[in-house]
Amino acid sequence: MGGSVARRYARALFAIGVEKNSLESYGDELDSLATTYAGSADLRQVLENPVFRPDQKRALLESVLSRVAAGPVVRNFALLLLDRRRVVALPAIARALRELTDLQLGRVRATVTSARPLDATTLADVQRALERRTGKTVVVETAVDPTLIGGIVARVGDLLLDGSLRTQLETLRTRVLN
Repeated sequence: MGGSVARRYARALFAIGVEKNSLESYGDELDSLATTYAGSADLRQVLENPVFRPDQKRALLESVLSRVAAGPVVRNFALLLLDRRRVVALPAIARALRELTDLQLGRVRATVTSARPLDATTLADVQRALERRTGKTVVVETAVDPTLIGGIVARVGDLLLDGSLRTQLETLRTRVLN
């Protein structure tokens, strides 16, 4: 599904969220629905397959919406996507809405990868350092990659800060061999 379609639907929900001062909650609800959708091949199969009747699809989606505790606006939005055969764009719409929300609220998202899970204190220190570096509020998402050996790799948009032991050893190896 084209990115422009996802952005158009995201902008519509974004405008409603701004108007009703519920932007964060709509984003959280849509993220939860998109995660459920993306994580279930069976759910995608039913919602995307024309073999299933529209009333069957609607009943299934309403069941999922109640499980993810979607409010009336996100519920109606998801049902609209289903009716317009745009439910396949749900993950892209959720991403686009998150980007619009982050831009509106002056924040950026960072992915911090480490060899082992970071404790809360270290993670808070990394977050503060990234906030000083970017000048924005940073929402940190973590990942674990044992091949890093030690240290961390932080990615904020196009900015990559690589302080991993693996990279340092590779740099040292290159210097020694040249």
